Amino acid sequence: MKRLPRIEHYGLIGDMQTSAHVCDDGSIDWLCLPRFDSPAIFASLLGTQKHGTWQIAPASPPPGRSGSEAEAKRRYCGDSLVLESVWRIPTGSVRVLDFMPPRDGAPQVIRIVEGLTGEVPMISAMRPRPGYGSVSPWIHEVGGRMVAEAGADALWLDTCVQQVEKDGAIVSAFAVAAGQSVAFVLSWCPSHAAAPDVPDPEVALTETLAYWREWAQECTYDGPFREPVVRSLIALKAMTYGPSGGIVAAPTTSLPEEIGGGRNWDYRFTWLRDASTTLAALLGTGYRQEAQAWRRWLLRAVAGDPENLQIMYGITGERDLQERELAWLPGYEGSTPVRVGNGAADQLQLDVYGEVIETLYLAHQSGVAHCADTAVLHQRLVEHLAQRWQEPDEGIWEIRGARRHFVHSKVMAWVAVDRTIRLAEVGALDVDLTPLVELRATIHHEVCTKGFDPARNTFTQSYGSQELDAATLLIPRVGFLPPSDPRVIGTVDAVRRELSTPDGLVYRYPTRGKRTGVDGMAGDEGTFLLCNFWLVDGLALTGRLDEAHALFERLLTLRNGLGLLAEEYDPVQQRQLGNFPQAFSHMGLIQSALLLQQMATQSSPHQGTVAVPAPPRPPAAHARPAQT
Repeated sequence: MKRLPRIEHYGLIGDMQTSAHVCDDGSIDWLCLPRFDSPAIFASLLGTQKHGTWQIAPASPPPGRSGSEAEAKRRYCGDSLVLESVWRIPTGSVRVLDFMPPRDGAPQVIRIVEGLTGEVPMISAMRPRPGYGSVSPWIHEVGGRMVAEAGADALWLDTCVQQVEKDGAIVSAFAVAAGQSVAFVLSWCPSHAAAPDVPDPEVALTETLAYWREWAQECTYDGPFREPVVRSLIALKAMTYGPSGGIVAAPTTSLPEEIGGGRNWDYRFTWLRDASTTLAALLGTGYRQEAQAWRRWLLRAVAGDPENLQIMYGITGERDLQERELAWLPGYEGSTPVRVGNGAADQLQLDVYGEVIETLYLAHQSGVAHCADTAVLHQRLVEHLAQRWQEPDEGIWEIRGARRHFVHSKVMAWVAVDRTIRLAEVGALDVDLTPLVELRATIHHEVCTKGFDPARNTFTQSYGSQELDAATLLIPRVGFLPPSDPRVIGTVDAVRRELSTPDGLVYRYPTRGKRTGVDGMAGDEGTFLLCNFWLVDGLALTGRLDEAHALFERLLTLRNGLGLLAEEYDPVQQRQLGNFPQAFSHMGLIQSALLLQQMATQSSPHQGTVAVPAPPRPPAAHARPAQT
């Protein structure tokens, strides 16, 4: 029986349409084809080997012979998404290169085994199980090629070594000596279609390496944290669905926020919030093409109906993301239920207006060409927000309890109005400024009156609540208040005091174990990595640069050996938790690195989420704060 790997034992390969999770034991345990949100053909990540996996590794020593289980040393090949695993056993060593070529045809996973020294016996065992591990395919030979067919899916596995069907798996036993290589190519196509062509693996490798290296070279960041920044950028690019420009929050579903708990969600969709903040990180490092593609995606997804804006969509703009449970999967380390789809799509989350408009503002600041259609959409979004900003909502953390007046939601509503005013002032939008200036002042006054606890000198999670929320750390980041404001300093201190672990990491908000908490859920969770990067920013902005650098360096040590971060980190068991890799976590890393560099060099920060916008001018004489 295969050992249970930790989340951080996985590496990611992908082709900007889907991705695969490769464990350090040589097995691919998660792969959805042909898209991120398609049913998995390998789902043992959420179950057992019988739910689908594909392992290539040194063969176990035969009975009576000495030897131990081999372990691989892994890395990415330079600034690429080509994963290299080097295995060393007493008889020799081999290198396995795993990658998915950026595609213009059939999706493919290519695995090249290269002999380095001596001779190493190897085994490839592919056990496909379409339908999230629920279907046993028909495995047979067609014209000398092995194919596994089930319903609409056909999986073709091509190699130069002998393949046999054994107990529902396609198995190859072979050996590689120094200088030899054996390639395996897995291709997907509709079962009714003609068989896909077999690529030249070496040519595909060369082209894939070139693609990623050329893309990484566009990065404009050249600070002290370039390696983690570039690795995070590559992870974000890998989570972008190339044909549409939509960005998934993570390429997995139901990896738990608490081992054995029920906080397990499907993240293989495009949240407006996550995609917007991801693009802010990309824009801050010189990537404009992704912003243009996302802007087109946004126009298609929202269509002519911004009044019914969803907080998330499918990767090509789908609206129906009905949530259901897969009862046949036992979950990662017994964490159930396993969910696909996401019911949060129907929630009201007012902060997304701010994140979307902030990204449009940043795109303008970064020189992305003006788009008349986007300007119309922008205006309609602000008009709709002006009508709804006073409503309670489910907030950034997508609570499944009663709606509240979340402070972060109101702050981001202020951001939406503020950035609209700024764009209008430079002629990028044609709107009436007078009501917007008044609305900005009204929102600001209400938040400072109803969302602030003067006794503790901190902003709270929601109006009138005692709970704190790490999302309030964004208040200086977005320019709602200057970093020197005592209320900002007090909020940073309160979050550190009331939401932190003994080693200084912070939770996003309090949970209550077996009791139902403010989010409507029982159970606990790990420290939220994005919130810890927000704390880095809060410390830096409030003048505590040494503490900010120390926390940032600590967070870098939480990455796995391949530079990847999940959603959360458990400081007790010292392991990653939640869906993996997580766009939010890598976006936070990039933005904190940019801010630390800007402050270290004392350069003028760019306006927007990547740095601190200049505070708005005082309201005009005719625009007074509303009385509350």
